[in-house]
Amino acid sequence: MGKTSLCALLLELCAGCGGGQAPAKAPDTGEAEATAPAGDGAGADAADADSEGEAEPEQAGALPTKCHKAADPCVPPPKFVEGLCSDTYAAVALHMFLPSAPWKKAYLRGKTKAWNASGGVSDNEAYLEFDEEVVLLKKRGGPGGIQVSGAEGGYDALRWDGSCVTLDASEVTLTAPPQPKAAKVEWRFLDEPTQNALRESETVVEAYRTRRKECKGAVSGTVSKKCVVADDALSQKIVDHVRSGGALGTPERMP
Repeated sequence: MGKTSLCALLLELCAGCGGGQAPAKAPDTGEAEATAPAGDGAGADAADADSEGEAEPEQAGALPTKCHKAADPCVPPPKFVEGLCSDTYAAVALHMFLPSAPWKKAYLRGKTKAWNASGGVSDNEAYLEFDEEVVLLKKRGGPGGIQVSGAEGGYDALRWDGSCVTLDASEVTLTAPPQPKAAKVEWRFLDEPTQNALRESETVVEAYRTRRKECKGAVSGTVSKKCVVADDALSQKIVDHVRSGGALGTPERMP
């Protein structure tokens, strides 16, 4: 056999060896690709397990719908509460009191002065009434908490008018009274989408028209007794609408 033929034979043998090794790598690559998603999935399952019971991610401009972690009582996420209690959000408050909302409610054991220990808006002349209903926003006191008056700690809570208050645990009960009261809901402080939604209720519209007739457009100052009665009646109709699960527009202004 000549040199030329021998070289050609050797080249063919080398090519054959190379062709046999290339497919051998394919199973290794395939296994690596198959293993990576499985690992990612396992990590996702573990993350889901760790996050079980926690609040959904907080999104700007959206109302929370789940309890913060596995908190007892069920309260909204801290960042939302911080924003909510930095001002007064009348329209948002109505959503917080809807029967479909998961938040825990409490009721006043007696007349109590309103104050906000979180440093937000506070009316020093306002009082909460006996049997008034509030939504609990934050538990105070205990390990790592902020102690308020009394050894039992207390809560930051939301009133029907959209204002936040700080209450001692001894000032509230979690047992609902036969007829819970509500802080006055002012029509003029509700945004347009909320007012439009409330106008779909015949009872609210009737109360609104009566209030407009008796008060003649007045929103403050000296008004007649009939105006005061009509104003209170409108507030109660709004509360009744919300407690019955009535429709509400999406608030324009959010914490």
